[in-house]
Amino acid sequence: MSWKKLEELSQIDQLIEESKTRPVVVFKHSTRCSISSMAWSRITRSWKEEDSQKVAPYYLDLIAYRGISDAIASRFDVPHASPQVILIKNGEAVYDTSHMGISYQELMDRSN
Repeated sequence: MSWKKLEELSQIDQLIEESKTRPVVVFKHSTRCSISSMAWSRITRSWKEEDSQKVAPYYLDLIAYRGISDAIASRFDVPHASPQVILIKNGEAVYDTSHMGISYQELMDRSN
């Protein structure tokens, strides 16, 4: 699995820059939540290695890195949720959804 872990605030600037050449998806995961675990499992089971060439995947353990989660919510003007996916293109959040709304196919469709 090629998901990059978000563990430093400076990575937000990096993913913004990366989003200018290809879309970036951030999966915000609560390791204490069964719904979040189910959504993460659904995404990772569906994710194909070649998807990482089209969309840069980032994973955030928001229990361990709540400050980064808050910074993402603020920077991209999206309400905090968990689980949550945020799709970023050209430095802006163009799509976000949470809980049972998280769909691999929807994410791939919106990343084009």
